[in-house]
Amino acid sequence: MSQVKLFIFDLDGTLVDAYRAVAASINHALKAMGYAELTDEQVKRSVGWGERILIAQHVRAEDVDKTLSIYRQHHRAALKTGVRYLPGAKETLQRLRDAGRSTAIATNRPTRFTHIILKQLEAADYFDYVLCGDKVTNPKPAGDMLELILAKLQISAAEAVYVGDMAIDVEAGNAAGVRTVAVTTGSHRREDIEPAGPYAVIGHLRELEDAVRPAAWNK
Repeated sequence: MSQVKLFIFDLDGTLVDAYRAVAASINHALKAMGYAELTDEQVKRSVGWGERILIAQHVRAEDVDKTLSIYRQHHRAALKTGVRYLPGAKETLQRLRDAGRSTAIATNRPTRFTHIILKQLEAADYFDYVLCGDKVTNPKPAGDMLELILAKLQISAAEAVYVGDMAIDVEAGNAAGVRTVAVTTGSHRREDIEPAGPYAVIGHLRELEDAVRPAAWNK
C-alpha cells in the first residue's frame, strides 16, 4: 500500500447499507402521492445518482418536487434506525487509519443525510474530508468531487484510489484520473460495472488492500 496515500469512498452500497431506510422513505412518499410502492430490488437499483433522480425515476415530472419533499421529511428519521455498516467496512477503515492513510468520502447523498449516517454509525472520525453531491455543480459521474478532494488534501490523482459500488463511481474516477476499485456489495453487479473500466473489481472490502498493493499497482 506504500504508493497509495488516499482512499476515497462512496457511501451507500460501499461502506454502509441504508437501503432499508431509503425503501421506507421512498415508499412512504410514493404511497402519499398515489403511486405504487417499489420492491427492495427496485429501490436498490435506483439509488446512487442523488435523491432527485431517485424520485424522478418513479413519478411524473410535475410530482417530483412534492414527492421529494415528503421523502426528505420521512428520511431524516428513517436513517436513525435503517442504516448499518456493510460487513468489513468499519474494520477496513480502521486498518487504513492505523496504517497512516488519508480517507475521504465522495457521495451523491445530500450533506444533511450524510452527516446523520456518520453520526449514527459514529464514523465521522474515520475521515479527513467528506464531500456530498449538493456541494458541487456537477456530482458523479463527473469527476469534480474527486478533484476537489484531491485539491483539499493536497494529494495527486496518482496517489489516490476511489472505491465505489456503481458504474458512475468508476466513471467519476476515470474523469478525475483516479484509479477506481469497484466493490459488488451495493447497487451494481460485476457485469454492470466492468464496462466502465474499473482498475479492479472486488467482492468485499476486505480485498481492498490486496487489490492496490504495489505489485498489482505497477502492472
